[in-house]
Amino acid sequence: MTSSWILLIVAGLLEVCWTIGLKYTQGFSRPLPSVLTVGAMIASMGLLGLAVKQLPIGTAYAVWVGIGAFGAAIAGMVLFHEPATPSRLFFLALLIVAIMGLKFTSGTH
Repeated sequence: MTSSWILLIVAGLLEVCWTIGLKYTQGFSRPLPSVLTVGAMIASMGLLGLAVKQLPIGTAYAVWVGIGAFGAAIAGMVLFHEPATPSRLFFLALLIVAIMGLKFTSGTH
């Protein structure tokens, strides 16, 4: 796995952080969660920007969003007791398959 893919994975994980952080900011009315959330946003975008120097933009963006969507959905189930139905888990598993498929068919290593 190249450093661009590692940067992209970290960017996706930071997307999960800022997405979940939005819940804790309470409309950006709480200073510490707001600063941490904005920091994660900036870092996530910055790492995505670095990753797309070597990765196809469509693939990188789809993987970044996919990691964020998967992570936010799982975190929502764990932290906020959102439903973890078999159908939701099935479609989240399909999302992981799609992310892996994009990685393996992107032509980059």
